[in-house]
Amino acid sequence: MERNFYFVGIAFFGMINGIFNQTALLFALIHVQVLAPALLFGSTSLTLMFSSLMVSTATIILAGIPAALYERFAGVKDDSSPVSLWIWLAGTAILTLPALGNFFQFGL
Repeated sequence: MERNFYFVGIAFFGMINGIFNQTALLFALIHVQVLAPALLFGSTSLTLMFSSLMVSTATIILAGIPAALYERFAGVKDDSSPVSLWIWLAGTAILTLPALGNFFQFGL
């Protein structure tokens, strides 16, 4: 499988988790409103979009940790191997499981 397909899948799962994971999104929304109210001009919709982006980014970063550990212990020197990309993709899919119910209910 070409590397771009892995990256598209990783981004897709991150996007689904950022939009449809209500618990993580609410957590990020409350903290953004408290810590940076003037950052987004006090707009609730901008704050919600920024919180969604934060959850998506956190999903991709957290899922990349096991893949990075695999590359470290396997001694991969160049680009990511297909095994580490599969680990990264599986990690994002696992982190997205709580949001899949809402995704299938509402659709994209």
